[in-house]
Amino acid sequence: MIGFLISVVILAISLLIISKIPPIGVEIDSPINALLGGAIIGAFNGVWGFFPNALRGFFAFVSLGLVPLIGAIIVFGLAAWLIEGFRLRYGIWSAVLGAIALAIVSSVLNAILSSVGLVAV
Repeated sequence: MIGFLISVVILAISLLIISKIPPIGVEIDSPINALLGGAIIGAFNGVWGFFPNALRGFFAFVSLGLVPLIGAIIVFGLAAWLIEGFRLRYGIWSAVLGAIALAIVSSVLNAILSSVGLVAV
């Protein structure tokens, strides 16, 4: 449970960082909305984690990474659709760029926190 909460906070901080980059087109009104978005994205990432690693790796390999990317885009768009203060200015393009940026920013934050010893790898 603590791992999920840490993941939600990292995703929320990542969403707030992404919302400050104008070309992406992600708008978040408040940190509470970012926390809700992080919770939704984290919950769907947790559901994806229930599938065996071999199956996830197979889909990623066969589709050249398109299945995980499309899944991330759908989850990002779903979070924006469910939360009132979380908007995608350019529609699907904001979802695509936001999902890619979220993966990069949250990976960097996870790497920084794991090197400091605050997050287990």
